[in-house]
Amino acid sequence: MSLRRPSLPLLFASAALVLVPWIGLLVVSLPCHYSARHWGIAWAGFDAGLALALGLTACAALRRAPWLDRAAVAAGTLLIADAWFDVVTARSTDAIALALTEALAIELPLALLCIWVAQTSRLRQPLTTAHTDQQGAFQ
Repeated sequence: MSLRRPSLPLLFASAALVLVPWIGLLVVSLPCHYSARHWGIAWAGFDAGLALALGLTACAALRRAPWLDRAAVAAGTLLIADAWFDVVTARSTDAIALALTEALAIELPLALLCIWVAQTSRLRQPLTTAHTDQQGAFQ
């Protein structure tokens, strides 16, 4: 599927529009308190994925790999999600303060660094004609 075809942007726009009423439904229907049976496993799995993404970003940066931008975007996205969920799932005032401190001092700055790495590494990579058409759009 080509990025130039209107079907791909239409698909993503439709998915975004469908999410709007779904988000509203979740806000009014989900319980304020929920006990998860595998809460620790869920967080450990998420953090393992985050560690893997950061490790792959480090590996790609060391090797100057052409996929550095993708690894950095994945790591940055996971860091932002981690900050968000740490803050909104904190239970006490002290836990909220700690989560906010970690988010503002570590996770969000590191996420911004990842996005910067992705952008600058992307700018340094020449586009090859094997993967792009004459105007530079990916095929």
